[in-house]
Amino acid sequence: MKPRSARHWLWIAACFAVLLSVLAGWVTWRQSLAKELADTARRGDNVLQLAASALSGQLDRFERLPALIADQPLVRQLAASPEDPVLVAATNRYLARIQEQLDASDVYLMNRNGVTVAASNHASETSFVGGNFAFRPYFFDALKGGTGRFYALGTTSRKRGYYFGAPVLVGDQIAGVLVFKIDLDAIEEAWKGGDYAVLVTDPDGVAFLSSRSEWLFDAIRPLSEASRARISATRRYADASIGLLDVTEDRMEDGHHILGVQEGNAVRNYVQRDLPMPKAGWQVHVLIDTAQARRAALTSAVVAMLSVGLLAMLGAILWQRRLRLAERMQMQAEARADLERRVEERTAELKQAQADLVQAGKLAALGQMSAALSHEFNQPLAAARTYADNAGVLMDRGRMDEARTNITRILGLIDRMTSISRHLRSFARKPGQRLARVALPEVIEAAVEIAALRLKSAGARLVVEVSNDLPLAVAGPVRLQQVLVNILTNAADAVEDQPRREIHLAARAEAGQPVIRITDSGPGVPEALTQRIFDPFFSTKGVGKGLGLGLSISYNIIKDFGGDLSVGAGPGGGAVFTIRLRAALSDVPEAAE
Repeated sequence: MKPRSARHWLWIAACFAVLLSVLAGWVTWRQSLAKELADTARRGDNVLQLAASALSGQLDRFERLPALIADQPLVRQLAASPEDPVLVAATNRYLARIQEQLDASDVYLMNRNGVTVAASNHASETSFVGGNFAFRPYFFDALKGGTGRFYALGTTSRKRGYYFGAPVLVGDQIAGVLVFKIDLDAIEEAWKGGDYAVLVTDPDGVAFLSSRSEWLFDAIRPLSEASRARISATRRYADASIGLLDVTEDRMEDGHHILGVQEGNAVRNYVQRDLPMPKAGWQVHVLIDTAQARRAALTSAVVAMLSVGLLAMLGAILWQRRLRLAERMQMQAEARADLERRVEERTAELKQAQADLVQAGKLAALGQMSAALSHEFNQPLAAARTYADNAGVLMDRGRMDEARTNITRILGLIDRMTSISRHLRSFARKPGQRLARVALPEVIEAAVEIAALRLKSAGARLVVEVSNDLPLAVAGPVRLQQVLVNILTNAADAVEDQPRREIHLAARAEAGQPVIRITDSGPGVPEALTQRIFDPFFSTKGVGKGLGLGLSISYNIIKDFGGDLSVGAGPGGGAVFTIRLRAALSDVPEAAE
């Protein structure tokens, strides 16, 4: 081939290689972006479910309380005689006590005209007493004999809150309305700090809860005249101005809803996931920034283009060498074959390493948000739901003391869930809770109740033996309960596929110290792994069944108590976890965690 002709074909080959590289980058970009957006949407769905569950749990916690308070004799007496100063004073004190005990925002009683005659905040500067709130939907819904529910910004307190209204019956007549107000600020605060935004909008599309404070009281889309009139009539947001979220784009991309929002001088695109809450009439929205997904897709596209370009460059070099060294064709052919084999091997290794890194990054991002939190929250949520259902049945049957016991347990479970996020980091830093004297039988009983559902699903038989002479231990009850639940759950996992599914929990005193042993009939822990089983992210379970944080967290919690957690072989071949705690002295305060 003549030099001029060779250069001509070389230019054609170079142009073709550039076009091929661009095409490979574009195809890889589209495929990678679709995959990354799908992963982002799945993570958004996990966040959405957690946010909606937290809201529903908080509302369900208080839903039945207004009717119970409205049925109290003192409340009904004041509704019948609202001018009696003795009844007013007694009811004010009673409502203040109820507000403090139930951790409500405000509790107050209104007469049929909407005027507040008694309130838990009667002694404060923003007292509701004498205020008329007849314009609120919760008032006239309750006045019709139903249950009033309404979320609004308080016109007097200037605090957001969710209102429950219940009719107060005197004989067969509705003499007033008992209102119970709660706030959701703690839930809203828990949403902050992630790479996502959580919004909750009312039926008119106005955001009244938001992890981004600058988006509060903004409408996602322009309000209609009917919506503005409805908001004004009910004074849902008092005198606060309703803004409009600066949405620049609202489109579908690869089957996902993409929302572009102007933030300062830049536009940020979010994957939007929505979930309705029909009972409250709300919509929960999660917006996850697509920047990370687009960066990952761009990285994959650049790698694909460089790989194709590198192969094209190597081909051009080999072709040029073949033209120059035609007289050594055989030798050059062998060298080229060897070089191509090496390039293919290195390219395969590079692609495999790239795939492993992408998979590891995906598992780390998704695992931290979904698997870990789901593992820590599912059991308390299931137990809380069971207690709530039982409480409803007990209240319908008039067994109020037992119902209150269930509600108290639900409150304990909710308190535990609010502390889980701190406990997940306890293997890396010292927790802030104070240690106290703890009665182990109570902690063991609560842990067994929480783990009961997992034990039942695994078909495991649990035997509990607690010694009568067990001394008080130095610990934090919530964190110790978390350790026991984690070990019991791991034991259920271990025995689930075994012919004999037995778990034994024994608590007794040894040398004056409280010791808890949990033994299972599972396959046990190999001796070579006993020194590593408490390391962070080390797990003997299969892929997708945990991050390997549970035992590491449990180990650090027990160390914080001044105790020790160890693992060994059980007498029947299974595993035995031993928890040794310090006995509590008289100068240690009682448990208040």
